[in-house]
Amino acid sequence: MQDMQENDRIINVDLEKEIKKSFLDYSMSVIVSRALPDVRDGLKPVHRRILYTMYENGLSPDKPYRKCADTVGSVLGRYHPHGDASVYDALVRLAQDFSMRYMLVDGHGNFGSVDGDPPAAYRYTESRMSKIAVEMLQDIDKETVDFMPNYDDRLKEPVVLPSHFPNLLVNGSTGIAVGMATNIPPHNMGEVIDGMCCLIDHPDASLDELMQYIKGPDFPTGAIIMGRAGIRAAYATGRGRITVRARAEIEEEKNGRFSIVVTEIPYQVNKARLIESIATLVKEKRIDGISNVEDHSDRQGMRIVITVKRDASPQIVLNKLYTFTQMQTTFGVIMLAIVNGEPKTLTLKEILQNYIDFQEDVVTRRTRFELKKAEDRAHILEGLKIAVDFIDEVVSIIRTSKDRAQARQRMTERFGLDDVQTQAIVQMQLGALTGLDRQKLEDELGALHLKIEDLKDILANESRVLAIVKEEALAVKAKFNDERRTEIAAISGEVDIEDLIPEEECVLTLTNFGYIKRQKADTYRTQRRGGRGVSGMTRREEDVATEMFVINSHDYVMFFTDLGRVYRLKCYEVPEGARTSKGMNIANLLPIAQDERVTSMIRVPKLDEDGYLVMVTRRGVIKRTPLSAFQTTRKGGVIAIDLDEGDELCWVRLTNGSDDLLVATKKGMAIRFSENDVRAMGRTARGVKALTLKEGDCVVGMSVVREGGLVLTVSETGYGRLSSTDDYRIQSRGGKGLTNYHVEKYGDVAAIKVVDLDDDIILIASDGVIIRIRANSIRECARPSKGVRVMRLNEGSRVVTLARTAHEEDEEPDDLPEDDGDAGDEDLTEEPLEQENSNEE
Repeated sequence: MQDMQENDRIINVDLEKEIKKSFLDYSMSVIVSRALPDVRDGLKPVHRRILYTMYENGLSPDKPYRKCADTVGSVLGRYHPHGDASVYDALVRLAQDFSMRYMLVDGHGNFGSVDGDPPAAYRYTESRMSKIAVEMLQDIDKETVDFMPNYDDRLKEPVVLPSHFPNLLVNGSTGIAVGMATNIPPHNMGEVIDGMCCLIDHPDASLDELMQYIKGPDFPTGAIIMGRAGIRAAYATGRGRITVRARAEIEEEKNGRFSIVVTEIPYQVNKARLIESIATLVKEKRIDGISNVEDHSDRQGMRIVITVKRDASPQIVLNKLYTFTQMQTTFGVIMLAIVNGEPKTLTLKEILQNYIDFQEDVVTRRTRFELKKAEDRAHILEGLKIAVDFIDEVVSIIRTSKDRAQARQRMTERFGLDDVQTQAIVQMQLGALTGLDRQKLEDELGALHLKIEDLKDILANESRVLAIVKEEALAVKAKFNDERRTEIAAISGEVDIEDLIPEEECVLTLTNFGYIKRQKADTYRTQRRGGRGVSGMTRREEDVATEMFVINSHDYVMFFTDLGRVYRLKCYEVPEGARTSKGMNIANLLPIAQDERVTSMIRVPKLDEDGYLVMVTRRGVIKRTPLSAFQTTRKGGVIAIDLDEGDELCWVRLTNGSDDLLVATKKGMAIRFSENDVRAMGRTARGVKALTLKEGDCVVGMSVVREGGLVLTVSETGYGRLSSTDDYRIQSRGGKGLTNYHVEKYGDVAAIKVVDLDDDIILIASDGVIIRIRANSIRECARPSKGVRVMRLNEGSRVVTLARTAHEEDEEPDDLPEDDGDAGDEDLTEEPLEQENSNEE
């Protein structure tokens, strides 16, 4: 009988169905209640409970810190019945400046480091809410959000925090649930709020319009995002791959060796493990060229110094580091969040719209709460006003009643007041019967009626609700906005990348020691000739600027080195620098060797155009090669010319196939000939003789002759003149040429260039001083006269190079003499130095 009763209590269950049901229940619990953030406040339940517990405990930013053990214990006891380690780990992350873009917990003590060091135990550390966390919880006591029972039905906890800024995008989130994961990168507060305001003003805004405000992720550890394609894909679809690269610069040390200095690393990369992996790769000889790795990081910032061997190219070493180590990582964006209790992959616009809808609800609920509170207060004040108006009768009723209950009942019958009003009248103090207090009562009642009307108007107009949402978000931005930390670098080859980069005229400057910078063309104001100039750059004492020209930001720049190799970049890939900055070492941009030097850079709008590149070496060898021969995608550069031992490539010009060329020497000779005298050759050919040089002479310049142009010759001593191109008759290539300048009297020639009268001329001296003058302020004289003073030089200084640019209308008054009075007096006759030209090659 007993066995039968026991069998009646046994329920037969299909084990497969039971496991399936139980696992699905568990999965949904993990997804909704543990691992994924809510789209409204961007928090997981554990983070929400930590912040709400701190709020309940009064741990505001203006109160003293409290032990983390106390906070963790409170969270466990009230809302989160899990292990203390999980709560403390979550609290620690909210206080780490390398994990959170805007920290929600203000920590005091050891909260771990970017090297992976663990935080101190919670009995040692202290914490409180950060100032920005207050914005997450503001108005939570005004029925703005729903509350639900805690795990033991003893307390109530918020389902979501009011969050007056879009925390999901601002701080991002990472979590692994069952069968799904989220990985949302952090963003800049100002950019996100600007994007949100754009969507409020223009609900039909496209992704491109939103991305004008929200440029891309902004990681707390800085670093560089390579290109915008991954960002756009993530914002458009909710999924994308973003390549993040460490910020590293190649610096030249005092001993002439190069070092790679890393100052920022990708988000979530462990610095100690990164250094360890670099050391392992060097030890295993997978990366050659590194002699030492040191960590010089301190409280001021990160600084990892990687010393490069003398015989290695620092750019190639750096590229290997990006390839083999976490100095370059991929951030896989998965914008998954809980929307209405369900996980959903969201686009950028959907996240912003969900947040706006939530804030609209928060403002509406808060307004309803304030309206009810105002109406309740007004109701009481109206009862008090009646009591004051009939004060003698009210006092009489109270005095003749046997108890309070009877007094309240009699007042209700006499004046039609309800229980709330009569209760307030019974509790009213005699002091409130003065005339002043009566006036205060009427003023308060009048203000309340105005407030009630305004609150009702807000509830009736959605546009006013949205205006309040926008106003409050902008107030948060004004308090907490900061500069973007992560740079978004342009990468040539992306489909729409160039559309995002403005086309503008730039000046590129390259120094003798290989420092390059890009500036807007209006940086240098025009001065009268003979002026002192402005300081063009800060530089090493013996360094000088050698190349400068104006270029469009979208043009190609070709870099030719003294060893005869050529490299290619887009102008916008060169970093912009201030007028007085020295710029960035060219080794950061090109994989050149340590003993290789860029001697010429030229602007090429398109590589598939017809045309030729004409190259001239210091020893007078010339070579002409079709431009199309350089259309290669090789980042490592290609051979441009085969050089003789001891020679170097110094000048390269773009020609159309029928130009005349002018080549000038340091000792005052010049020769003009047709470029067709130089047959077209392949990339690796040597070239032929341009002109016959005297002993000790060398080439100082080469220009393409164009109609209407004038030949500007400038001496190292600061004198210059313009001469007609007709003064240089066409000869055959290879001869000695004509006399261009009396160097014995007036100093060696510094440079020549063919210019127009409406050009501006930029002159650069060996001490780094730059002057910009009008070309038409220089006297036009026949070859080989001295000319006029074009630049006053400091003692020991000399002119080293010049550049031409379009004129800018910004002249300063001239307080200097126009010239020394000796210009134009020189012998203008041609020296009889022309000889039979040699065709020797």
